[in-house]
Amino acid sequence: MAGYSKKYRYLFLGEQFDPSTHVIVTFYVESTGELERSVEAVAAESSIGTWTDTEGLSEDLFNRLSAKVFDLKKLDEKTAIIKIAYPLALFETDNIPQIFADVAGNVFGMREVKNLRVRDIELPESFVTANKGPAFGANGVRETLKIYDRPLLGTIIKPKVGLPTKEHARIAYEAWVGGVDIVKDDENLTDQDFNPFYERITRTLEARRKAEEETGEKKLYCPNISSRLSEMYPRAKFVAEMGGRAIMIDIVTVGFSGVQFIRDQQLGLIIHGHRAMHGAFTHSDRHGISMLFVAKMARLAGIDQLHTGTVVGKMEGTKEEVTKINNFLLGDWFGLKPTLPIASGGLHPGLLPELIGMLGKDVIINLGGGIHGHPGGVTQGAKAARQALDAVMKGVDLTEYSKDHKELAEAIEVWGAGSAKMEGEDKGGATYKHALVLSKGLDLA
Repeated sequence: MAGYSKKYRYLFLGEQFDPSTHVIVTFYVESTGELERSVEAVAAESSIGTWTDTEGLSEDLFNRLSAKVFDLKKLDEKTAIIKIAYPLALFETDNIPQIFADVAGNVFGMREVKNLRVRDIELPESFVTANKGPAFGANGVRETLKIYDRPLLGTIIKPKVGLPTKEHARIAYEAWVGGVDIVKDDENLTDQDFNPFYERITRTLEARRKAEEETGEKKLYCPNISSRLSEMYPRAKFVAEMGGRAIMIDIVTVGFSGVQFIRDQQLGLIIHGHRAMHGAFTHSDRHGISMLFVAKMARLAGIDQLHTGTVVGKMEGTKEEVTKINNFLLGDWFGLKPTLPIASGGLHPGLLPELIGMLGKDVIINLGGGIHGHPGGVTQGAKAARQALDAVMKGVDLTEYSKDHKELAEAIEVWGAGSAKMEGEDKGGATYKHALVLSKGLDLA
């Protein structure tokens, strides 16, 4: 059998590699030809090799810096799950774009692989601690809002775009006074003519202050600052100067260097991470990059709260997948502050018992249409959501609780209680629930 290189083999099956000096990456591989050659190609092309042997590649250099396949589990003759150990010396440890370029770069364009998916990455302590991580983290977000014992309740301004600034601020105010803790911009609302960024910040933060005076509760507004880097910084700085406590970044479209730059400025702002466009490469379980990998990079870069999936809403993601991501974000990672997960997409008050039962209380629950689509309006929709949350935390059945809470009763009448009914259908599974089709032998990362 011919290897990918005539001189060197990248297969070190059964060997052990020190996790304190190596980056360990798990891949799913479908080969176009002989499986072991394809697996070697992934290791070679993501470290020191290329399509032919070169003069400069000495035995010493190969031994020190080559990526090495040390675990290979065949699913069939063309398919495997592999683990590759990368020497830490290959990496600039605080450079997240370089991590992507290395383990998820040219390897996706090679003819040797039909499909390839980065499922997970394990980083040594020295790598992780070279990065700042979240400035606030999950506990800091809770401390800012003075809420410690329940999920945080959020909403997204709807319609997604099109509202003038005055209407945007009014709707935010109505959501806050109805019981919402956090209001965020939509991912594609930036600085359009109908809703200019700087005017929006001024009006909406004033609405937040008014809502706080009326409710006696701390509130959070997460405006979207996503743009070219030269514009993102002045936007973030303006939010801080106006008394804002948070900003939102579309982490995939902006890029992780943009996230790291804003985090480095130490503006005293919570960074809300939206994952817009992630589905372009996380959607398939056979190709691309897992959301778990993206979540790890987001925490490393300094995201305080991150969209991860709802299981029961309109966005994809199984319970196993979302729970695994959330557990990582909230768990210990060499002292980096934890990132607070966000469940957002297709949620309504009737889904809260099921959602909290699966994800627990350490989560931000965002309801967009499930608040703004309430027949009584935004404030009533926010009240319904808060009532549903209160019922869950008290251990009271939602339908029973709704007998004395008319806003919740009206929401249940429209959308149902549980995932059995959503707008436009009377029975069956949730309209938007997307069950991923799993490939043979795969556990989703």
